[in-house]
Amino acid sequence: MGTRLDAHVAEVLGAIDAPLARHIRDLRRWFHRHPELSFQEAGTAAHIISELESLQIPYKYDGVGHAVIGLVEGLDPSPLAVALRADMDALPGEETTGAPYASVNPGAMHACGHCAHMAMLIGAAHLLAQEPPPGPVRLVFQPAEERGGGARVAIADGALDGVATIFGAHVTHEWETGKIMVRDGHMTAQSDAFTINVRGKGGHGARPHEAVDAIVISGFLITALQTLVSRETNPLHPSVVTIGKIGAGSAGNVIAEEAELYGTIRTSLDESRKRIHNGLQRMVSAAAELHNAEIDIEIRQGYPPVINEPRSVAIARQAAADVVGTEHVVAAEHPSMGSEDFSFYLENSPGCFVRFGARDPAWEPIPLHSPAFDIDEHALGIGVRFLDRVARVAHERIHEFTHEV
Repeated sequence: MGTRLDAHVAEVLGAIDAPLARHIRDLRRWFHRHPELSFQEAGTAAHIISELESLQIPYKYDGVGHAVIGLVEGLDPSPLAVALRADMDALPGEETTGAPYASVNPGAMHACGHCAHMAMLIGAAHLLAQEPPPGPVRLVFQPAEERGGGARVAIADGALDGVATIFGAHVTHEWETGKIMVRDGHMTAQSDAFTINVRGKGGHGARPHEAVDAIVISGFLITALQTLVSRETNPLHPSVVTIGKIGAGSAGNVIAEEAELYGTIRTSLDESRKRIHNGLQRMVSAAAELHNAEIDIEIRQGYPPVINEPRSVAIARQAAADVVGTEHVVAAEHPSMGSEDFSFYLENSPGCFVRFGARDPAWEPIPLHSPAFDIDEHALGIGVRFLDRVARVAHERIHEFTHEV
């Protein structure tokens, strides 16, 4: 829990009654304590379903690995629906926060704040059930955002059926609690993954002339590939090539015959993406020739970029201003080089993805996916208020989308 509560944050949270605020906090802590990896969210889904049943909100659930989709019918159930999405899965890793609600599931932790997203959406469900919105609101609790593109499963499960626009959000330490970031256009980068397999010739560490060293070749590639960004990509177009994992060798006196390199590519423009893909292929072929080795590369398409749709952005910005005040609605100058499978919804529907500041002003920022990541829990109430408000504003402006669905 944060240590300092700014006046405007206190005012926002004051609109949520104390029992609900405590319930949202306790929900978030339960989810945080019981993380489940992608497509394994059985207990998580059961807990969400229990909450929806207590609110008498009908839902659809096809079992483990699927989305839990609730529907608040609203005052008039006939118009197009507005969808709100939260992700359910955790990341592999061991938590180091030391929090009393730290993960009790070895090898899994909510290092990306999805525990907060679920609690926020359940909190919004409470408000929407207490005071029905003008029209239907679809509550989408999605599996496997981190690994596997669970958004596609949620879409197949009916997440976008009859939906005019969809909204999602993510907590971050990039902004302090009380800020909501709403950005036009590109929010995140295109992500791709690649694996490079190096096959040389093994040998004794004392006689390198008799071998082809897969580790030396890997080191050459790791350094050379960075020039794809530093020397072959327009510096005005954000791009990243990272080797995040390597595997090779069996002993200190044995020259490795094989090595594997695992990496990621992040690009903001398709032009840069094609250039980097082609460059990877070229450098791998050249390294094989140069070192008399066999080298293969596999490039796998990841998540498309999240590109917010203008009408939905206007709705999100209005709702954010209604909740935290115009002066606390911020905009990022550049898109994030991270990726988000919310992009799959936006390939099929208008929508907008925003970010909630979740850092106490006294804290040093900790990046997402760090084993030390935690949130200022005052951000929970702000997320609840925003999700509730954005659904209502979207229904007030639903006519802007009726000709598309």
